[in-house]
Amino acid sequence: MGERTFDDFNEYAKDYRSVHTANIKISGVDSFYFVEMKVKLLQQYEKNGSLNVLDVGCGDGVTQFYMHRFFPGWQLTGIDVAEKSINEAREKNIPNSNFKLYDGLQLPFGNDNFDVVYIANVLHHIDFAMHKKIMQEINRVLKRDGRLYLFEHNPIYPVTRHLVNTCIFDKDAVLLKHTYVQQLLREHCFSAIKKNFILFFPRKTRLY
Repeated sequence: MGERTFDDFNEYAKDYRSVHTANIKISGVDSFYFVEMKVKLLQQYEKNGSLNVLDVGCGDGVTQFYMHRFFPGWQLTGIDVAEKSINEAREKNIPNSNFKLYDGLQLPFGNDNFDVVYIANVLHHIDFAMHKKIMQEINRVLKRDGRLYLFEHNPIYPVTRHLVNTCIFDKDAVLLKHTYVQQLLREHCFSAIKKNFILFFPRKTRLY
């Protein structure tokens, strides 16, 4: 087995939502619920406006569907390392949205380009040795007054661990402690870090 870099989601691109929904049936909701709730949380911090927004690890584009619903003035860019997921996203024809395949290391954008960078449940699918490079790139493309929204599962919560351990596309995932994420952000010059625990029993994750 080769060195782990990024978990491969190409084989799940077509049926990702149905597989995920089946895995989380204990929660009583479907896969779309969790995407929508995370996007709705942004309403506490962001107005509609005309922001330039980047989603790192956008997958099948469902996040952009909800972002356009709640923030129709946003210009949305989604990037992912899984070509088939990007194809699924493009087929949705979401207004004000652009989807790009990228190498997972170098963000294909200039410096100080985005008002908001959003990354949800992505880092646990990436080797820890690559996290610093990703944070460096996110910091580079964010405007000086830009905001980063980073969501990850809570590894302390037993229901979360069970769902991850029983999900086929999480078989190689390594969950992140909140202290690790906070230190990662501090090391790459992110300030005013705010930690929130959201979606409590049976749904719990973190918002930074």
